[in-house]
Amino acid sequence: MASKEGRNEPQWVTPSSNQDVPPDYETIGTIFGYALMALSWLLIFITFPFSMCVCLKVIKEYERVVIFRIGRLVFGGARGPGMVFIIPCIDTCRKIDLRVVSYAVPPQEILSKDSVTVSVDAVVYFRTSDPIASVNNVDDAIYSTKLLAQTTLRNALGMKTLTEMLTEREAIAQLCETILDEGTEHWGVKVERVEVKDIRLPQQLTRAMAAEAEAAREARAKVVAAEGEQKASRALKEAADVIQANPVALQLRHLQALNSIAAEHTSTIVFPVPIEMFASYVKKED
Repeated sequence: MASKEGRNEPQWVTPSSNQDVPPDYETIGTIFGYALMALSWLLIFITFPFSMCVCLKVIKEYERVVIFRIGRLVFGGARGPGMVFIIPCIDTCRKIDLRVVSYAVPPQEILSKDSVTVSVDAVVYFRTSDPIASVNNVDDAIYSTKLLAQTTLRNALGMKTLTEMLTEREAIAQLCETILDEGTEHWGVKVERVEVKDIRLPQQLTRAMAAEAEAAREARAKVVAAEGEQKASRALKEAADVIQANPVALQLRHLQALNSIAAEHTSTIVFPVPIEMFASYVKKED
């Protein structure tokens, strides 16, 4: 909870004013600064209302502007949205976009923990949360975040085996998001989400894994077929015991086989007749 509260506080760093600058030089710079400011206001009044075309800037809802007056940050922090007043000649401003930026990390060739080379694609979503920190603390916050995303992805996946990469994508994405968020905190950037898009394996390794999976499936199929034959043999043995106990059951089985053959519309039917069926006639003749 403390880390979230600290995240909302301004992260920009104010340079120390205790510099090795002589007091006289600092006083002269302050005097010239006020003189330049007075001349700028005079120029604005002389050229009014045409000067308003230069002094007024429109800031959109999703933008903020950081203003520096004679090189120093203007009190009040970032301005916007709406209309902002800029003093020509002494004010410099920089617009910061607060919308979420989606960055597709280029394919990274990564050596896994078990010495397998894979190519990984990822997407990083981030936004500027502190405009002043993104201007004061880093030269280009967006570009720096992109470079850090690439190195973080390589370092995080380099500690995982190939099996962990393929089965723990969500955990890897969460780890990268945490590392990136901590690294960009002082840059005024908030990492919203990290997603691992694709993990491409070498072609030879893909063929080897496919052959291994096919062999495993064939082995399981043979086991299932053997179990089926074993159950069928037990059922046949039980049926043979029942038929042996009652001779009439054998005749019924022959009639059932004849019915099945006749249903196939065959032209020739060869039906074996057991000798036991004529045993009664043989006895009568004797």
